Amino acid sequence: MAKTYITRTLEPVLLKATREFPAVVLTGPRQSGKTTLLKHLFGRHYRYVSLELPDIQEAASVDPRGFLALYPPPAILDEVHLTPSLLPYIKEHLDAHRDKKGQYLLSGSQNLLLIEKVTESLAGRAAILRLLPLAMREAIGRPYASFIWEEKKRQVRRQNISSLDLWKGFLRGSYPELAADPNRDHLLWHASYVQTYLERDVRSLRQVGDLTLFQSFLRTLATRSGQLLNLTEMARDLGMAVNTAKAWLSVLEATFQVMILRPYFANIGKRLVKTPKVYFIDVGTLCYLTGLKDPGHAASGPMSGAIFETAVLSEIVKAFVHRGEEPRVYFWRTSTGTEVDIIVETVGKLIPIEVKLSSTPRPVMAAGIKFFREAFGDRTTKGFVVHPGDVRLPLGGEVIALPFSEL
Repeated sequence: MAKTYITRTLEPVLLKATREFPAVVLTGPRQSGKTTLLKHLFGRHYRYVSLELPDIQEAASVDPRGFLALYPPPAILDEVHLTPSLLPYIKEHLDAHRDKKGQYLLSGSQNLLLIEKVTESLAGRAAILRLLPLAMREAIGRPYASFIWEEKKRQVRRQNISSLDLWKGFLRGSYPELAADPNRDHLLWHASYVQTYLERDVRSLRQVGDLTLFQSFLRTLATRSGQLLNLTEMARDLGMAVNTAKAWLSVLEATFQVMILRPYFANIGKRLVKTPKVYFIDVGTLCYLTGLKDPGHAASGPMSGAIFETAVLSEIVKAFVHRGEEPRVYFWRTSTGTEVDIIVETVGKLIPIEVKLSSTPRPVMAAGIKFFREAFGDRTTKGFVVHPGDVRLPLGGEVIALPFSEL
């Protein structure tokens, strides 16, 4: 049976980049759909070669010029981070044919290595784009849907999802393989993903010797998703060096498994919390690492708030990234505990977003947003309280209760 292709928001951005740059670099976590996307858009006209196979890697390393002559442009070079020595020779070719656009499409799943090498070798010659797991708008067939705050007038966005289906979806996560095959066992998939990809990537990048300790680090980090990140305390609890914890976290961030949410600062005369928070990019990975298997337990357990907040933040970040934009998202918290979960900065305005687990939104849930809007005045726009229910209604003070399904 043919696999279902899911249209990605990044498609027009990627096509435009190939018309404007000699090379395009597509990065993102493993299994986010990079190869599928590149083959779907360019497979008929571009040669394809994967550098994951050892003999191909050796050929590219031993005789890079001969290898590129064997695969002349236009060509897709997949997993190019595995052969970084090839990049200077790609640069040599691009410099000799600077006026030709879209010559090479390079993909890789290790941002840490790839971007460093691209900066050295392909600066000014390559557009760099990211493909994360599916955003909800992609999964439901509305990849080009705008954010609610971008709409000039209210549009019908109804996509009612039952509570059970919502939490089942969180457990499965948003990787395309699971979305394309609803019968696929998500627990087996995530187990394989963590074992095969996360551990291999981290070991190859940082030579992790104690894999058991790394697994404990990963699971402990998952239990702290959405919380202020205290690596010193976490390292002490695990009996490891703080520098090791920092190195492992940087690899998880570089391989697109976690994101660091930093606090929003402005000179408004208030004492603000300056510690960042950590979130997993895929909520399914988060659920797997915390041992959650049942949607009922996920929805009512101690991790429910962190899971839902992760889902909301991830949806916003993925939607921006897949439009080719850098997401400018933060959180805001004063030293007295007044907090707004997510601040989106766009077109010079600040959009405050609170995430609440109750499906029955009430005005009291908007207290943090109202405080934030008072503090920042005309720099803010309407605020939103995102909840798992199906009711959209005003909460007063330019704050709207918004179902997650309409985000």
